[in-house]
Amino acid sequence: MAVSLTKGQKLSLTKSGGGELTRVFMGLGWDAVAKGLFRKKAVDIDLDASVLLFDARGTLLDEVWFQQLRSKDGSVVHSGDNLTGEGEGDDEVVHLDLPAVPAAVQTLVVTVSSFTGQDFTQVQNAVCRLVDAAGPQEVELARYALSEAGPHTALIMAKLTREGSGWAMTAIGAPAKGRHIRDLRDAVAAHL
Repeated sequence: MAVSLTKGQKLSLTKSGGGELTRVFMGLGWDAVAKGLFRKKAVDIDLDASVLLFDARGTLLDEVWFQQLRSKDGSVVHSGDNLTGEGEGDDEVVHLDLPAVPAAVQTLVVTVSSFTGQDFTQVQNAVCRLVDAAGPQEVELARYALSEAGPHTALIMAKLTREGSGWAMTAIGAPAKGRHIRDLRDAVAAHL
């Protein structure tokens, strides 16, 4: 059963039967808000999932986003840019092969931003989730509802940090301003 994360909550990434998680993905799903008095026409909203990879000193080593779909080493892979949020389920997915993440990388930070510039008051049913993808069936481990609607265009969602031979995830949920990952670097640095 998935844990519904709250801001600042930490989750150890170990399997319930023991052992470390190896392949996980962060899924991002959303729907546009209907506009208009009489005609409820949905407005396309382009949310973007991104991951920044840092060393122990907080130095940015790599980034994965819609313009760079793969980390240099191939351990983090983005599914591609969904421009509308149309369709069921996850609209964007970032796959993480945790054992393949280079030893120099100590922290992975996941962000969500509104490339089209709408703030989160204009987004419905937005959720970010962590899924164990190593077994024959995907198992949702954690879910973070983007319910903190407000006049911001981005969220520093979560960070994954090395703990011994495994990883732990901390839900951050910090609002920020920016349309893509390059706008968020200073905001992310505050959460390392």
